[in-house]
Amino acid sequence: MNPVLLDKYNVPVPRYTSYPPANYFHEFTNDDYREAVLQSNSARDNHLSFYLHIPFCPRLCHYCGCNSFPMARPDAVDAYVQALRQEIDLVLPMLDGNRLISQIHYGGGTPTALPLHYLKELNERLLSAFSAIENPEIAIECHPGYLSTGDWYELTQCGFNRYSIGIQDFDEAVLKTVNRRPSRLPVEEIFDLLRRTRAQISLDFLYGLPGQSAESFAESIRRAIALRPDRIVTFSYAHVPWVNSRQLILEKAGLPAGGEKNRMFTRASELLQEAGYVRIGMDHFVLPDDELNIALNTHQLHRNFQGYCTRRTTAQVYAFGATGISQLDTAYMQNSKSVDEYTDMLLNRHNLCIRKGYVLNRDEQITREVIEMLMCNYCIRWDELSLRLGLPADEIKAATAYNEERLFDFLRDGLLTIDCTKLELTPSGYPFVRNVAASLDKLMDNNRLSFSKPI
Repeated sequence: MNPVLLDKYNVPVPRYTSYPPANYFHEFTNDDYREAVLQSNSARDNHLSFYLHIPFCPRLCHYCGCNSFPMARPDAVDAYVQALRQEIDLVLPMLDGNRLISQIHYGGGTPTALPLHYLKELNERLLSAFSAIENPEIAIECHPGYLSTGDWYELTQCGFNRYSIGIQDFDEAVLKTVNRRPSRLPVEEIFDLLRRTRAQISLDFLYGLPGQSAESFAESIRRAIALRPDRIVTFSYAHVPWVNSRQLILEKAGLPAGGEKNRMFTRASELLQEAGYVRIGMDHFVLPDDELNIALNTHQLHRNFQGYCTRRTTAQVYAFGATGISQLDTAYMQNSKSVDEYTDMLLNRHNLCIRKGYVLNRDEQITREVIEMLMCNYCIRWDELSLRLGLPADEIKAATAYNEERLFDFLRDGLLTIDCTKLELTPSGYPFVRNVAASLDKLMDNNRLSFSKPI
């Protein structure tokens, strides 16, 4: 990458895993939540996608920006699961019983830190309440550092058909610096066990950590390629110490410069594509027959807080657990980040624990569609959006901050092209898709919020 362009565009901008991003959320009530959920029953895309947040971790990684807490006492963990059950029982009656489950996803924290029989019971609780689409995605994020052979076997009995295994780096020196435990079992052994169930396997990596270099990270990617997982995800470390003060430890250890971080991704991307993987969006690499690649080619790729998905497998996302964010057509709603408050509210007051949220106005709903198309496809096709939204292209552009004068620098620097039918990033512009998205975002005008850098 041209170092001049890297210096020019490597500035803080939203990650756009949602629009608007979560730091725009404000005070929200349980009544606001109920109104939005009831409205979601008549949404255009109304499949049910459930997210369950498990906030506990056996050991906290220094890099993590998620809402995570040290593993609680067994009685506190049991109480948290009871609160999850209670929240599910309060929310499901609000949902139209004819709707279909398309996705269940567990994130954290470390979902696999939970006694595994609870995961099976929670899946059964949801799947017994609604019918499901053909081959719904039932996915869980796994920390391999604490799971024995018996644990992995028990996990395969819980109903999951996709496992995202958080490797982050195969270099144990890097993992030690960031306070992450390496895999308890050889990863090859884990693959052998999971492959018997015909489940899909993803390996997750994180680049931009202390001790990493372009070549050392490439070695981790080569080892991943040899395992031939269905997906390999290369997340860019987001340095946000104002969110997680533990990240200041990594500053002392020495974070790689932006240029080296970019070389990590570039080299990893080259290796993965040479091995036959297809790049999806900013950070996913999948095999050619993967549903995400098919969705990309048919313009059905979608993105939510859980990452890239398809319009077949997700629509309205209903979140359970502390800090869980529901993602509906007209609104976002977030539970309290406090495990104690969440548990007390559900178990002792038998009420929901919504604390923040955001109702999107008409222009923001349109802007979300525009930015999502750009983030998923590196391209905005105005005719496709017009057909999807039932609006003329000029009206769609007017709802955003679209202005060719604002896009001039991107054009001049060779990062995108524009004609009457589309706005399309060039390969040189892919790393800066967040910058281009921000230029289309009215909320970024006179904005004083804090964001991470794209590289």
